Amino acid sequence: MLAKRIIPCLDIAEGRVVKGVNFINLKDAGDPIKNAEFYEKEGADELVFLDITASYQKRSTTVELVRRVAEVVFMPFTVGGGIASVADIRKLLLAGAEKVSLNTAAVKNPKLVQEASRVFGSQCLVVAIDAKLKRATGHGPGATKEWEVYINGGRTPTGLDAVKWARKVEKLGAGEILLTSMDCDGTKDGFDIPLTKAISGAVKIPVIASGGAGKLEHFLDVFKNTRSTAGLAASIFHYREIKIREIKKYLKEKKITVRI
Repeated sequence: MLAKRIIPCLDIAEGRVVKGVNFINLKDAGDPIKNAEFYEKEGADELVFLDITASYQKRSTTVELVRRVAEVVFMPFTVGGGIASVADIRKLLLAGAEKVSLNTAAVKNPKLVQEASRVFGSQCLVVAIDAKLKRATGHGPGATKEWEVYINGGRTPTGLDAVKWARKVEKLGAGEILLTSMDCDGTKDGFDIPLTKAISGAVKIPVIASGGAGKLEHFLDVFKNTRSTAGLAASIFHYREIKIREIKKYLKEKKITVRI
């Protein structure tokens, strides 16, 4: 069985790490370089760097900052935000990123996913899906839910069904999905199990669960009840509320395979 991954996320705005709740009310959470160094020592399995205002501001990700982060980490490193072309992807990979994450650009130009997968390989191509509950029908076991995809850092609804979009990007060549629940983001009430279960059950590629982690049990919950291969969190790590090693030790005790 593949080891489950624990991934801290650096949401970057104006060159600083920030964190909010439900994608709003952003607060400063420190220097990206120092945070990256800390997570390298903490034993994180991977690191995600998202320039969350790049697409909205119609600019490219800060390549120099990516280069500086890459210099202090040896773990796999994914970069997203403001990527709009194969040339953008090449710059980030040359700057030290191991994988790139597409969200807004993938929705606006799905052929970019296909082209990037062909040029660089699906192993370095992540499609990020920011999803919000659109409607819920019924109650109990027979209840159904639908989620809508949002772009531009959660500012713009697209009308796309999240499950159908996940299946489409897999066919286009995405090697992994970074799934963020906008409803659970920053709440610390737990991962969105119904959403994560729906998406991870609809595709065969790895799915990173993101949004809502607040305590050790939440990681166990998402790994036991969905097919997600990784749990991503931000504020609990940035504000040193829970240590990555602490999560891994807990999961190992609960018979979840992790890298210690």
